[in-house]
Amino acid sequence: MFEVAISARSAMFAGMNTTSEHDRNLAAKLRSLSIEPAAFKTESPAPLARRRMIPGVMLVLVATASLAAVSLYGPEMLERIETALAMFSGSDFTISANGAEARARDDAAAEGGRTPTKDGAKSTAALPREITGSGYVIAPDTATAFSKYEGRIVAVEVEAGDLVVAGQVLVRLEDAGARFALRGAEISGQAAALALDAKNIELAQARLSLVRTERLAGRDAMSMQALEEAKTAADRAENAALQARQDVEKAELEIDKAREQVEALTVRAPISGTITRLTAHVGDTVLSREDSVRENESLLVITDTAKMVIDADVAEANIALMRPGLSGEAVLDGFPGQPFAVEVSKIAPVISREKGTVTLRLSLSQPPSGMRPAMAARIRLVVGEGSAGATHPPSSFETPARRLGDAG
Repeated sequence: MFEVAISARSAMFAGMNTTSEHDRNLAAKLRSLSIEPAAFKTESPAPLARRRMIPGVMLVLVATASLAAVSLYGPEMLERIETALAMFSGSDFTISANGAEARARDDAAAEGGRTPTKDGAKSTAALPREITGSGYVIAPDTATAFSKYEGRIVAVEVEAGDLVVAGQVLVRLEDAGARFALRGAEISGQAAALALDAKNIELAQARLSLVRTERLAGRDAMSMQALEEAKTAADRAENAALQARQDVEKAELEIDKAREQVEALTVRAPISGTITRLTAHVGDTVLSREDSVRENESLLVITDTAKMVIDADVAEANIALMRPGLSGEAVLDGFPGQPFAVEVSKIAPVISREKGTVTLRLSLSQPPSGMRPAMAARIRLVVGEGSAGATHPPSSFETPARRLGDAG
């Protein structure tokens, strides 16, 4: 390459009519600066050293030739030499610069995320890993109300969506047989009480007769046989009184049973919450709880919406990274622009064979006020040693408009 430039320079000198000794000396000096082609070597030199050496030599040659041209022929010859050198060496300079940038990028990638510490050493920082999943909003505290006994609905005191408290009347039923049974039990209880009073009187008389007989027998005015008969009569009266007392207790149990059945015709709220489903209607005849085996035979459903969680499925491959207390965020399909914080509270003890997932129960922190059970949710958990206290990239749940708003 440099020989071509020198040859052009020599030809330019030869074309001139005036050739001085000074010109020949300058040509000899330029020829001495030319680089002879190196012998072919099977082992190529290091590309980095070669690329660094060639630009330096070329800069020296260009500077020398430029000075000579300016001294002899003025600025016009200098422009010609620079143009000729640029034609041959411009591409090499560009390739060399691009190669240096590529090597710098390769070296940075080979570092594997290492960052300098305060003392200048290199340390490897573990990048956080994101795990995503999907699931639904769940209300763990849910109660399904059934009628304990058969009856006919005469009043429905609530509507779907109403907030109720534990013990509040929900539905009233009517069953004439239950009320008759209660009345009969109460009458039987009264009769048993009267019988007990009679037996207690007989017992008191038998005891007085025994005391009198014992006094006479002590004076030899009464035979021993009469004394024994008085004792037997007193014992018999006492046993009869005990039996009458048991009958009274049994009658009281029957009364309590009949009263409980009548009271069960008034269905009350077992827990506080919201009426999420109502199937009871006035005039319907409902079956007892033992006969109501299907969910649609219930009266209503109460859900405690103040204590909701998310049950979400994540890939089975992430089970080793899961632990209670792991934090992240979730977003509901119904409120896509309102992500909120979540935390893993429980991990299912089994894996879903069909889906190849594990179910996580997540506690919620400041969810949207309009959240309802069975809403679809997507979750994002951040795991890894570097995740604690680190600045994470924008959430995948955030919309571009939201990110732009935050940036503004």
